[in-house]
Amino acid sequence: MNEIISEDLYENMQYFHEKLQVAKNFDIIYRMLSVGGRDACLYFIEGYIKDDIMEKLLEFFHSLTPDDLPQSSHELSHSYIPYVEVDMVEEKEQIITNILSGIVCLLIDGYERCFAIDCRSYPMRSVEEPDKDKTLRGSKDGFVETLVFNTALIRRRIRSPQLTMEMLSAGESSRTNIVLCYMQGRADEALVDKLRERIRTLAIDALPMSQESLAEAIYKRKWFNPFPKFKYTQRPDTTSASLLEGKVAILVDNAPTAILLPVSFFDIMEDADDFYFPPLTGSYLRFSRFVIAILSLLLTPVWLLFMQNPQWIPPWLEFINVADTVHVPVLLQLLILEFAIDGLKLAAVNTPQTLSTPLSVIAGIVVGEFAVKSGWFNSETMLYMAFVAIANYTQSNFELGYALKFMRIVLLVLTGIFGGWGFIAGIIFCVLCIACNRTISGTSYLYPLIPFDGKQLARRLFKKRTV
Repeated sequence: MNEIISEDLYENMQYFHEKLQVAKNFDIIYRMLSVGGRDACLYFIEGYIKDDIMEKLLEFFHSLTPDDLPQSSHELSHSYIPYVEVDMVEEKEQIITNILSGIVCLLIDGYERCFAIDCRSYPMRSVEEPDKDKTLRGSKDGFVETLVFNTALIRRRIRSPQLTMEMLSAGESSRTNIVLCYMQGRADEALVDKLRERIRTLAIDALPMSQESLAEAIYKRKWFNPFPKFKYTQRPDTTSASLLEGKVAILVDNAPTAILLPVSFFDIMEDADDFYFPPLTGSYLRFSRFVIAILSLLLTPVWLLFMQNPQWIPPWLEFINVADTVHVPVLLQLLILEFAIDGLKLAAVNTPQTLSTPLSVIAGIVVGEFAVKSGWFNSETMLYMAFVAIANYTQSNFELGYALKFMRIVLLVLTGIFGGWGFIAGIIFCVLCIACNRTISGTSYLYPLIPFDGKQLARRLFKKRTV
């Protein structure tokens, strides 16, 4: 049972002082004042409130006389507090949550409600294009870590009353704000109800990793299947387009990323640039991305299979044979390079920006050249793995790139150990991993390929006119 505040100001102050540990927390501020001859107290968080707004509020409250104060809390809230966003709260726990969220809470002696004045000014960075989701022609704004600004970016693009944004929260300690965003009449209502119920019933202490913690909490995925069930984007235009298509977006406070669902394999393969170019160019970019994804998966396993069985190589492909002496088994070379590429990625992430270019030159030219000369690797192996490494960056989805990488390693190991039969088994394993997958709504991960829908499949593979 939620406890209700009393009309006694000092009884309420004693409770909130103890719960908020005002004496220990330097950033939790309380200010005593007089409102119409009655004692009052303001609670707020240092850093959330602009001084000029507080000065105007204090000036107004000090100017009120006893005759100005109405008897009703409702009338005082709507007629006498000079601010737009004012709410009345009576539950103590809700008041504590509001204070810790940065909302100014006003307690006045003799009133049974707390007046929550939302005049927060969030610390935030500028709304700029995200580094990961850049486009050549698209908009140059992106999501930030402030929830209300992210919702405003979507509202700016979809000015429809059907656009619904439900505010939820999760985490016993963090009490993180979460927005469930969807279009009424277009989104799957069963999925919306399912997501709403899962978020409301989450029994977790906090969301330390923001949207990823939420994604793992609402969907318990199988650890052995690496293919992503969510699509992450930092672009408001991509989010808006997905909402208009009937998808659901989840926005988490402190996260500059929206979660889109449900998504299939073809949804994850799409990129914003596909839609900002004419149909022919957009279709070519999309088709190229699919072809490169298949090549990144099959190129090195097929080459390894040919190296194990040179008699299978047709005459016009004899140049793919290794010309130099093989000191290290080809399979071991490929596996070492798979891990070495990830090592270089991690090094690049943790390298200062001013040194990233010299690191790339050293790793790509010096290390690569001397690795071949030393006899550890053959030049053909370096070439094919260089293609695979570059091909991974054609995928806008980071998780999909690593899912293809894990499938490729399985193919390499099975092919290296069992030869042709291992290659066939690996292909069957990869197909089953994708085909047996399901989206979070329970539909096929390969829709519209399985079940087959020719019209939708053509729409996914080839870009059509936007109007």
